[in-house]
Amino acid sequence: MRTHYTLRPIAAAAALTLCAAVLACGTAGCGTKNNGGSTPSATSTTATTNGQFDIGNTINYGSLGTTTTLDCGDRKSLNVGGNNNTLTVKGTCEKVSVGGADNKITIDKIDKRLNVVGINNTITYKDGNPKVDNLGNGNTITKAG
Repeated sequence: MRTHYTLRPIAAAAALTLCAAVLACGTAGCGTKNNGGSTPSATSTTATTNGQFDIGNTINYGSLGTTTTLDCGDRKSLNVGGNNNTLTVKGTCEKVSVGGADNKITIDKIDKRLNVVGINNTITYKDGNPKVDNLGNGNTITKAG
């Protein structure tokens, strides 16, 4: 008699991690380039309980109906998903991508790029001169100042 082992929970966790990595790397890049060396660099991953999932130098935040403060520190990138969140973002974000709907986000500074693909988001940044791509509908993007 053959014994069959089910690995579905492990496969699901691996798929979720891969999806988060693809999301982060597609926006901000992961690790460093391998310039002829034999070993590529590793990327660290940190999960928190507040909807924040960090991969390398990118903060991924996804939740529903929360109010919280995030910290880009000195040039982390930020990906935001979910709906009806009120976020205060401290520090200088290198790149910011916003999906989801009805989020209210206030950011201290964006260095390079702001990409908004969701709907009815209100985004205010206080400093910086990022390239802004508003690809969604009903979004309000304002530089306070």
